[in-house]
Amino acid sequence: MDQLVFSEMTEASALSRVFPVLQQLRPALTSLEQLEAYWQRVRPAGYRLLTVEKAGEVVAVASFRIQENLVHGRYLYLEDLVCDATVRRQGIGEAIMQQCRVIAETSGCAKIVLDTGLNNPLAHRFYYRQGLLASSLRFQQVLA
Repeated sequence: MDQLVFSEMTEASALSRVFPVLQQLRPALTSLEQLEAYWQRVRPAGYRLLTVEKAGEVVAVASFRIQENLVHGRYLYLEDLVCDATVRRQGIGEAIMQQCRVIAETSGCAKIVLDTGLNNPLAHRFYYRQGLLASSLRFQQVLA
């Protein structure tokens, strides 16, 4: 396997490199401009993007925030984790998950928390293999 390079994206100008991979997980994300607008809104609240490059191309992305609440204490909330379809099942998802653990530990977090859709059994299997356990149900109500 080619060497994997992990880096945290800090400049909006680099979002064009992330967009094609992130869009595979979030098909409602239809344009780079939409991602740039989202970045501008959430970056001040601690939104971070971790990328994995292989042979100079972004092949995986994790978006996350360091948060704290009374339920979890200090934790890393993993908002998105996606590998490009062309590199799945090559250990890259496991590698970016491990890098997220390192970031969480060095940030003083007690745990990693994420949500995944009930209709995504492949993601469930991946997260179980990574040592994550289902711990709650999330309820939501769409407001008009």
